[in-house]
Amino acid sequence: MSLEKDASLDEVLSCRGKTRILMLLSEARELNITEIAKNVGLNHSTINSHLTQLEKSGLITEKRFGRIRIYKYCEEDPRAQAIKNLIKVWNDQNNQKRM
Repeated sequence: MSLEKDASLDEVLSCRGKTRILMLLSEARELNITEIAKNVGLNHSTINSHLTQLEKSGLITEKRFGRIRIYKYCEEDPRAQAIKNLIKVWNDQNNQKRM
């Protein structure tokens, strides 16, 4: 599956791993691949594949410092903003139900 800037919503959200990465990065400032893998609970190669696809879709960006890659949620993309809002509303509703 090849994701590009015109990736469909179901391509982006169809995978639990990609969804977890988006949830994590939407709340974090910046994380490297090891921190993402640790928090999401998937192996490095799977995370790397998901990150590549999400970067191609324009939802996250990558900065390189030598061999270190830092990933950041792409706040300026309207689709990323919409997904972040969805995550916030979803989490808020779940937290209210637990109270």
